[in-house]
Amino acid sequence: MVRPATSAGDSHEYERSVRVIETSISPTSVTLAVVGDLDMAERDQLPRVAAQVLGQPRPQIVVDMCRVTFMDSTGAGFLIHLAEAQSQRGGTTVLRGINARDEFVLKICGALELFQVEQDHRCVSVASQPSGAATSGL
Repeated sequence: MVRPATSAGDSHEYERSVRVIETSISPTSVTLAVVGDLDMAERDQLPRVAAQVLGQPRPQIVVDMCRVTFMDSTGAGFLIHLAEAQSQRGGTTVLRGINARDEFVLKICGALELFQVEQDHRCVSVASQPSGAATSGL
């Protein structure tokens, strides 16, 4: 069962076991941080997350994939849906911290051109963050 987690401000989390999808909203963007697998096991929560993200009229959606451990075709379809919808309203979708395998999946799907990929972004390991640092407060 997916349930909203308690969080402050304009931040919303959806949890199931160890998987978390968190959104943070700024005046110019919505950032979606994914922790864990972006796969078929998440298929019930993805439409709600997409509605939440797309319901925020911002010029940019940023998908932080630094802590994605696995992505299948369901996850790719979710990202493609976000990017297509964002493009239709004149916005952009940025992939931050995408690994080579997941980038290849989107390329094989013929969808990589829907995204801007932050090539110079370097993911920070949770283990390397100082004690007490927020790891999901994007």
